[in-house]
Amino acid sequence: MKIGIDLGGTKTEIAAFDARGAELLRRREPTPSGNYAATLALLAKLVADAERELVTTATVGIGTPGALSPSTGLMRNSNSTCLNQQPLKIDVQRVLGRKVRLANDANCFALSEATDGAAAGAASVFGVILGTGVGGGIVINGCLLDGPNAIAGEWGHNPLPWPEDDERPGAPCYCGQRGCIETFLSGPGLARDHARVHGASFSAEEIVARCASDDATEHTLARYENRLARALASVINMLDPEVIVLGGGLSNIERLYKNIPALWGKWVFSDTVRTRLVRNVHGDSSGVRGAAWLWP
Repeated sequence: MKIGIDLGGTKTEIAAFDARGAELLRRREPTPSGNYAATLALLAKLVADAERELVTTATVGIGTPGALSPSTGLMRNSNSTCLNQQPLKIDVQRVLGRKVRLANDANCFALSEATDGAAAGAASVFGVILGTGVGGGIVINGCLLDGPNAIAGEWGHNPLPWPEDDERPGAPCYCGQRGCIETFLSGPGLARDHARVHGASFSAEEIVARCASDDATEHTLARYENRLARALASVINMLDPEVIVLGGGLSNIERLYKNIPALWGKWVFSDTVRTRLVRNVHGDSSGVRGAAWLWP
């Protein structure tokens, strides 16, 4: 049996799967806000309860915000700030009494969709998270690519490619740079762009809902599509994946799957683009499923 855990900022989800990938159990609990010790206790309780109910032991994989530093073994870059600079993997192994595997939540999403989701069977997959932040993960021949710096797929913290004059220098990013892809393509970035150009404050969800009947929101969404096409074209130029899978809240914008491939050819260094852009299959479940698949 495999257990996957999606450790989020507001909720922590656990699911158990058999060897064929069938779901056996799923639970969700609020994540203790700002309390590292309580977070460890919750993880231990969730695993113990699941194994007691299923009368077996399991491998455990955990998807986390942020990632472990290869040099220190401590968490970094997590928006759940109580995890930063903590030896999360060591501590979880201590409280569970076994080895665990950890990966960034975007990596878990990519692994889930490449294993038995929208990109199943593809030799090369780029998984994209478009939500409160922008993340990515790379899966090659079914194996997650981590990289020596544990940042493979972190396209959200590259600059927006082929910037237009009004896109320079770009908004400040929490990483310390300006004009990162995340500042343009995240949900807050979409809302900020609309407010900047049109002077109206709408959420990303409201912009999408209004675009069919409102010219201003339609123009905002068209700018978003142009930027997403440029950003993904740079990924295709470097990685040339068979499939790009979108996840996160903004992946629910149905028009992206038609409009982006119609746009990105302008910037792809090829006379044809065979990369497929697809919507995720497992939705919010991809994080917990991918965490389970960290154990092959």
